[in-house]
Amino acid sequence: MYPGSIEEVVDIVQWCRREGRKLRVVGSGHSFTAIAASNDVLMSLDHLQGIVRVDQEARTATVWAGTKLKRLGEALFSHGLSQENLGDIDVQSIAGAISTGTHGTGLTFGNISTQVIGMTVVTGQGEVLECTPQSHPEWFKAMQISLGVLGVIVQVTLRLEAAYKLEYESRRLPITDCLTQLTQLAGENRHFEFFWFPYAEPCQIKLMNITEREVSTRKLQDYFNEVVMENAFFGLLSEMCRLLPRTSAAISRLSASQVPVGRKVSHSHRLFATKRLVRFHEMEYSLPSEAMAEVIKEMQAALSKQRFHVHFPVECRYAKGDDIWLSPAYGRDSAYIAVHMYKGMPYEAYFRAMEEIFLHYGGRPHWGKMHTLQAPQFENRYPMWSAFQNVREELDPDQLFMNEYLSRIFKPHS
Repeated sequence: MYPGSIEEVVDIVQWCRREGRKLRVVGSGHSFTAIAASNDVLMSLDHLQGIVRVDQEARTATVWAGTKLKRLGEALFSHGLSQENLGDIDVQSIAGAISTGTHGTGLTFGNISTQVIGMTVVTGQGEVLECTPQSHPEWFKAMQISLGVLGVIVQVTLRLEAAYKLEYESRRLPITDCLTQLTQLAGENRHFEFFWFPYAEPCQIKLMNITEREVSTRKLQDYFNEVVMENAFFGLLSEMCRLLPRTSAAISRLSASQVPVGRKVSHSHRLFATKRLVRFHEMEYSLPSEAMAEVIKEMQAALSKQRFHVHFPVECRYAKGDDIWLSPAYGRDSAYIAVHMYKGMPYEAYFRAMEEIFLHYGGRPHWGKMHTLQAPQFENRYPMWSAFQNVREELDPDQLFMNEYLSRIFKPHS
C-alpha cells in the first residue's frame, strides 16, 4: 500500500486493526534482517517524500518520513542547511534510518536518531500523535529508535546545521600503526573510520574535516576510484573468491594494496555516502569505544586460527553515546565494527566467530544488520528494555506492527 497523506495512513492502520491484520512499513529495504518483512500488509511511504517546512532561524526542518536520504540532503542544501552527520549509504528513507539506528562516524556525533527533535506518528490504535521530548519525554526516547513497532512515523523534525563543506582524505596505513593511533585519529578529526582487510597489513583510513576550500572538480578521477576500482574491479575479484575461495586471502592483500590515496572537497551531504554496487551480507556490532583495538586483535587471532575465506574489509567507526532506549550506543561512547561476506559465499561460520568476540565485549547488534540474538539476550544488554516494552503495550496493544522476526526479539505481551 502507498498512502499519499497522513489521513490515508490512519485509514490503513484502522482497517488493519478492524480486520485483525498485521502491518509492516518498508523504507528502501536496505536492512539485512527481516525487520520490514511481512506475510500480510506491507506499506511503503514512497509517496510521502520531501520537505514539509523549514525554520531557518532555528535551523530545523520537518520532512516526510519516506524521504530518501540522498534526496533529503539535496533538498536541505537548497535551503542552506545540512545534517550534522550521515552514514555511508544514502538510499534509506529518513524514517527507516532512524528506526534502525543508522549511524555515521565521529566521536562527537551520535547516530542519526539523535538529530530528531520531533515526530508525527500514527499509533497502533490509529491515533495521530505529535511526539517531542517536551510533550511525551518517555515515548519520545522509545520512538527515536523503535524498529517500527510503536507506530507509523509519517513526519520527522530534524535539528540541522548551516550547510558546510568537508575535505575527505584517504590514506593507507599499517593496521598495527592504526591501532596504536586510534585515540589520536578519532580525537583529532571530525570524522574518522578505517577499513581493515583480513590477512593484509595495510588498512585504509578515511578522514573528513570541515574546510573552506573550493569544491574539487575531478569527476574522472572520482569515477575511476569509486566506480571502476571500488566497485567494478572489486566485484570481479569478489567473483574470483566465490569461485575459488582459497584465493580470498591473496585477494584481500591485493585489495589493500590498491586502496586509493588522495583528498577531495565537497559539500557534506555529497561526501558522506559512497557507492556500493557489490552485493554482500553484513553483521555489525556496537561496542564500548575503548574496546576497538582489543576486539580487532582478537578478530585477527580468530582469522589466523580458523582461516575463514573472506576478502571483504572490516569497517570500523565511532559514535557518541546517547540516551535513546534501544540505541546500540545507549549509555556509552561506542565503536562500531562491521563484517561482510560477498554474496554467494558461506558467511555463517565467520559471522558466528566474530559475533562471539563482539558479545564477549558487551556488544549490541545494529538493528538493520544480521545477528543471532533473541529476547533474553536483548533484555540483558539494554537497561531500558522493559520500559520500551511498556510503551509498546501502550501504543500498539494489539501487536499490529509485529512480524515473525520481531517476535523473536520481543516477548509476547504479558
